[in-house]
Amino acid sequence: MREADTLRPPQLMEVSADIISTVEFNHTGELLATGDKGGRVVIFQREPESKNAPHSQGEYDVYSTFQSHEPEFDYLKSLEIEEKINKIKWLPQQNAAHSLLSTNDKTIKLWKITERDKRPEGYNLKDEEGKLKDLSTVTSLQVPVLKPMDLMVEVSPRRIFANGHTYHINSISVNSDCETYMSADDLRINLWHLAITDRSFNIVDIKPANMEDLTEVITASEFHPHHCNLFVYSSSKGSLRLCDMRAAALCDKHSKLFEEPEDPSNRSFFSEIISSVSDVKFSHSGRYMLTRDYLTVKVWDLNMEARPIETYQVHDYLRSKLCSLYENDCIFDKFECAWNGSDSVIMTGAYNNFFRMFDRNTKRDVTLEASRESSKPRAVLKPRRVCVGGKRRRDDISVDSLDFTKKILHTAWHPAENIIAIAATNNLYIFQDKVNSEMH
Repeated sequence: MREADTLRPPQLMEVSADIISTVEFNHTGELLATGDKGGRVVIFQREPESKNAPHSQGEYDVYSTFQSHEPEFDYLKSLEIEEKINKIKWLPQQNAAHSLLSTNDKTIKLWKITERDKRPEGYNLKDEEGKLKDLSTVTSLQVPVLKPMDLMVEVSPRRIFANGHTYHINSISVNSDCETYMSADDLRINLWHLAITDRSFNIVDIKPANMEDLTEVITASEFHPHHCNLFVYSSSKGSLRLCDMRAAALCDKHSKLFEEPEDPSNRSFFSEIISSVSDVKFSHSGRYMLTRDYLTVKVWDLNMEARPIETYQVHDYLRSKLCSLYENDCIFDKFECAWNGSDSVIMTGAYNNFFRMFDRNTKRDVTLEASRESSKPRAVLKPRRVCVGGKRRRDDISVDSLDFTKKILHTAWHPAENIIAIAATNNLYIFQDKVNSEMH
């Protein structure tokens, strides 16, 4: 990866007072959706390049905002169900409309986003305000015509998939067959058909007969990008299980188990907590899987189960701080990870509004910061460096002065171009390559 001057932020967007809880590009990268803790979904649309402002391409403006989920109360269990959007997934576009799935802890909803720029005029039985005319005044027959109007974006709920999960939904994934999707909670994974809301098929169930025997939970899951029968799910014990739905209706027996043997010399009280996988993503090619645990990101080859082929240290300097991170609950933060379009660079978040990029070809890495100071249009991001004792350079930041309340948990990478979206608490930052070229 070249120095960080390859990236520049076109703009900073204040999404809302609420904290952003998920970020997702659609399959073309023209639309970007964010969900927040207030149950709102905000969709941004990429502006087309204009002759007057040739550098404006890549800038995203608000396209539509809607309330996806409301707070609910489960009277049977006396539990509040918060409205926070846990995940958003776009469906491949089939026609002029766009569709996306959004979920909170319990309910998944399918939304349809359409545009309207014409309206019918000249009704026979209605006046301009839509009220019925007195039939005795209708003396001639006219053909209604479509007249241009200001563009209106309409968002409507098409399906509501409820009552499928006892525990909190942590991930949803749309299948490559474009007909089904799966949703995962702590102990079960369900398969849904997009057209059927009243039933789903349970494909993974790791709930023990006695809950006291519970040793691990499901943390994330995803369908293979090309093979509709394959999916992977990760666990709090740091393992990945690849399952084939052709083998059995209930995929309790995995096809492959990806697990790295633990180094006994590194064993500590925190070992199991920091080995929990918080995110798993298939590469675009389908050959590799990317996982994130508390301190590292790992790349796994589907053909090699024994160990990851690449391991990158995200913030190894925190290893000595695990005790205080445990006390303030930061050790349980769930960071996401992302591939670039060619699977050659990976990205993940860290603390102090830092995010990390690792070039798989050159093995170079960089730490960048999403902050208000760097958010001026076309400002250049400077690499940041965290130092642990010893000599400090002028721009270095000490590990003791890191702000653990500023964390980048949610990131997304444009499917084809070097444009990234970074959610830093209640701000959405969009950065793009300064020179439209590959990042290496």
